[in-house]
Amino acid sequence: MLLWILHNLAIFSTDALTACGKITPRAALAAGVSFLAAVLLGPRWIAWLNGRFREPIKSDSPDIARLHRGKQSTPTMGGLFVVAAMLVAVLLFGDLNNIYLWPTLFAVVGLTLVGIVDDTVKIRSEKKGISARWKLAAQLAVAAVSAVWLYHLQASVHDGLLLHVPLAGTPISLGWWFVPLAVLAIVGSSNAVNLADGLDGLAGGCLLAAAAAMTGLVYAAGHAEWAAYLGVPRIPQAGEMTVLAGAMIGGVLGFLWFNCHPAQVFLGNTGSLPLGGLLGVLAVIARQELLLVVIAGVFVVEALSVIVQVGYFKWRRRRLLRCAPLHHHFQLLGWAENKIVVRFWIAAALCALLGTASLKLGTSDGPPKVAETIGKEAPNHPAGKCVFQEPRMARTAANQRDCPSFPRSAWERTVCNAPRCPIRRGASEKAGSHAERGNQERTAANQRDY
Repeated sequence: MLLWILHNLAIFSTDALTACGKITPRAALAAGVSFLAAVLLGPRWIAWLNGRFREPIKSDSPDIARLHRGKQSTPTMGGLFVVAAMLVAVLLFGDLNNIYLWPTLFAVVGLTLVGIVDDTVKIRSEKKGISARWKLAAQLAVAAVSAVWLYHLQASVHDGLLLHVPLAGTPISLGWWFVPLAVLAIVGSSNAVNLADGLDGLAGGCLLAAAAAMTGLVYAAGHAEWAAYLGVPRIPQAGEMTVLAGAMIGGVLGFLWFNCHPAQVFLGNTGSLPLGGLLGVLAVIARQELLLVVIAGVFVVEALSVIVQVGYFKWRRRRLLRCAPLHHHFQLLGWAENKIVVRFWIAAALCALLGTASLKLGTSDGPPKVAETIGKEAPNHPAGKCVFQEPRMARTAANQRDCPSFPRSAWERTVCNAPRCPIRRGASEKAGSHAERGNQERTAANQRDY
């Protein structure tokens, strides 16, 4: 919205408009505004929730119910002001014409509504919320619509249906399998964050680490140079999701202001479901569903602890852990709540670092051997012969403009060999090639010096 206002008012200079149009400043502004909005909305929202939506302690473990007895009067559904702060920041600083913005917001709003219904039923009745079957069905419906929407958008992108495999040099083409994998990523991450939301500040701190890593991934996917350098699929317009990820970071930081121990408000399913689902959507857009398992490692382990506990009990009629999810197991071992939370934060930060570091482990820092690259043909390239090189940050969009046949997406690592490319030579004759302009400038300088 801010971009539209600035361009239509036409009262700012071109340089100012260019700076405002860049992704990184807008992402930083979105994070700041989201944080301030959450901090300002928080007290009033908590005061309104107090006495209306207090968290009922309903646990199958009497020991956990006893440990959390003092939290009985804490209001829940705090995730609603987090999502509201995010939406305000995104509508202000996001590009509303971006193709990925609306399916992402659809998933966030849809999962927020599911969380509101679940929390309301939990508070207004003796139930633990809506039944697991109906809750999962609603999540699957929201995720399926978003996944199909994203599939039709990604199908028009060369690398849009590729799945990046960590530590492997070759991605996997998914085709229609894109949809079920996207649904699994969205629903799985949504429920994993929900299961981890059991201690003051636990889910929020772990979300910050995962969101920071996903911010870098969506930015790299939308940036031609960084995508080629890191060896990840190039997804045009995906970089705009950096603004949404920044708004998420700011909103979660604002929520932690009130959720740190002792918590003034709980996230509730109203916040954990959409924030977890947003992580999944960002991974789908960046084609990093597998890497999300590493980046969100703490959430994955928390979810697996529940699955393993239930499966082991049905198999052996015994419990493998004292209580699931895993953070409750450590509580019953006698660990203090603050100690569990901080150690899980550390683990989440390490998982995020490991996930981002793995991007370069499967690629080479230097250019390939010339003997292996010269003479290979790029598809649909009129010259037939190009030299493949590791991308350099110094190469700019001018190289692409000079050669209309500059290969995109999967072939973005190629640099056309100017003497052999008739289209580039024709464009160079019309606009002046970089080499010729450089020679002319040096010749003129030599004449002046002589």
